Amino acid sequence: MKTLNAQKKRTVIEAKGLSVGAKAPTFSAPDAGLNIFSLEEAIKNGPVVLIFYRGFWCPYCNKHLAHLQENLKQITEKGASVIAISPEKPEYLEKMARKSGAGFTLLYDEGNKISDAYDVTFTPASVDLFVYNYVLNGRLKQTHSDDSQRLPIPATYIIDIEGTIVWRQFDRDYKKRSTVKDIISNLP
Repeated sequence: MKTLNAQKKRTVIEAKGLSVGAKAPTFSAPDAGLNIFSLEEAIKNGPVVLIFYRGFWCPYCNKHLAHLQENLKQITEKGASVIAISPEKPEYLEKMARKSGAGFTLLYDEGNKISDAYDVTFTPASVDLFVYNYVLNGRLKQTHSDDSQRLPIPATYIIDIEGTIVWRQFDRDYKKRSTVKDIISNLP
């Protein structure tokens, strides 16, 4: 089922991202092994660091997730869990885990429903799509559940045990990502 956002092409400027203080939309989604993750259940165990990333083909995403993995213990020692979400099908989540070394949960955002709910979805410009699909070999129409080729802005949200967004890193420049230092200093 397509949502209004899935039918409409949005530029990166139109995506605003949910604000600090907003109630985090709850969701369930499969990981690479098709196990279902539930945000509602996860926050019962502590804050959740929710990361949207573009895909296995993105060198910045690989570097960001690898850096998070290298410093994961610092985050989990504060009682938080790390979840990363992409519109890529489960088999590509496995590819990302291998490339980045990510040992935390990677989730499949089928049809961009989760990234739509967090208002981080956009349609890249044609020239960017050419680079992503052919230069970086992302093959978005093949690796995603639909042919919209929409992507999430690489954003990070910290969600507390009440389900409220207490911090976010949201920058339309895909090269600018959350840091472990910022995540740790903003965990409740």
